[in-house]
Amino acid sequence: MPTAHDIARDNDAFRITGTGRGQTLFTAGASTPVERQLLLQAAVQTFTTFTEDNDPYGEHDFGKLELLGVTYFWKIDYYASAECRLGGDPYSEPVYRVLTVMRADEY
Repeated sequence: MPTAHDIARDNDAFRITGTGRGQTLFTAGASTPVERQLLLQAAVQTFTTFTEDNDPYGEHDFGKLELLGVTYFWKIDYYASAECRLGGDPYSEPVYRVLTVMRADEY
């Protein structure tokens, strides 16, 4: 069974490189204009500000950041398959990750 450290490592690898089982989604508020989306993607990939408040389980599956005066959240959800059936568990393999990036006011 993977530990929180293992999950954080896998979440970081997926978030930073986009490799592995999963996909990244940008909400409507986070996807336009394209130039902002590219800056936002880079900010998510380089995010390192994990604290007890935003990462209480040490799994690196949530972040909050500011970009061009706007607050954004990103989060990683776990699914059992690429069809995104509910019930994914980061402690059972294989897991399908969905990284969602959104403006804070869309949450």
